[in-house]
Amino acid sequence: MADEKKIVLTSEGYQKTQEELEYLKVVRRKEVAQKIKEARSQGDLSENAEYDAAKEEQAEIEARIVQLDNMLRNAEVITEDELHSGHVSLGNTVVLFDEEFQEEVTYTIVGSAEADPANGRISNESPLGLALIGHIMGDIVEVEAPDGTITFKILGIE
Repeated sequence: MADEKKIVLTSEGYQKTQEELEYLKVVRRKEVAQKIKEARSQGDLSENAEYDAAKEEQAEIEARIVQLDNMLRNAEVITEDELHSGHVSLGNTVVLFDEEFQEEVTYTIVGSAEADPANGRISNESPLGLALIGHIMGDIVEVEAPDGTITFKILGIE
């Protein structure tokens, strides 16, 4: 198999991924197996909607297990040393001043597998994430957006 892309995870993200994988393997597999067993006991499988739904759910769980296994196998976990270098890096929470809207915003830089922009977790591969990486407190960072250039000042790095 070709070299798979490294998945960058914070230690928290790695732990959550392990927990989800364990839950799917130990709990959800058994639950779905029980659903399939119950649906089989109802007779004719060719017209059994419960059986079809349970088999579909089983396939989704197995696909997610494979995905999580691959993520963990190819994970690159960010170390504490990388978080406290003084430069913005993966795993840091960055406080910015948005020059356009004249407001403070806070983002945590994470790998793409953990990104959740609605909750302030942006990918290191996003335009803003890419622009911030390597900068220090006080730097002015410009990010190209569809509406033009957005300017941020880095107020803090945690």
